[in-house]
Amino acid sequence: MKTLTQEMQAAITPTMALELLKEGNKRFINNMKVNRNLLQQANETSDGQHPFAVILSCIDSRTSAELIFDQGLGDVFSVRIAGNIINEDILGSMEFGCKVAGSKIIVVLGHTKCGAVKGACDHVEMGNLTALLSKLQPAVYDEKTVTENRTSSNEKFVEKVSEINVKRTVHAIMERSPILKEMIERGECGIIGGNHNITTGEVSFYDDTLIMN
Repeated sequence: MKTLTQEMQAAITPTMALELLKEGNKRFINNMKVNRNLLQQANETSDGQHPFAVILSCIDSRTSAELIFDQGLGDVFSVRIAGNIINEDILGSMEFGCKVAGSKIIVVLGHTKCGAVKGACDHVEMGNLTALLSKLQPAVYDEKTVTENRTSSNEKFVEKVSEINVKRTVHAIMERSPILKEMIERGECGIIGGNHNITTGEVSFYDDTLIMN
């Protein structure tokens, strides 16, 4: 697998970028990862990087974007924070990744059995975690279909909240970053939300969150 150059990155459209991630995930779940010389990629990217995607995912140890999408060094910007939430720093990082460095798609990736989502469902308060989980609370309140046992012990409730959280985050990125919104509307990059099943490794994308021209 070749290391991405600026010319190669420029030739990738948002649609192609999404397809590259889907193909990579298929390789991952079939245990057919591409043979890469990572040391060579490290050397070839030492003077510059040209990733084609920005992936916002959870810090969960089972959800490494480079692994589950079978990507190498220099291929993706990986933004990780518990609960795959956003703040000013993350938005700024995304703006750098797309506007400055040329990435073609933003992926907001939740995952099954997310500890941060479970914590929000249980209204956990603990040190600095309290403020982080408060950013997930709107997704908990937006979930109206489950009326009984709205806690982490209800797996269906947790997964519904996780999906809502991803979709809220996609919307918030468009709402809070005029730079990214303009790029997406111009077709310079795209955005989509998805979910990583930590048991099977499969990533399912939410088609109703896909925005690209």
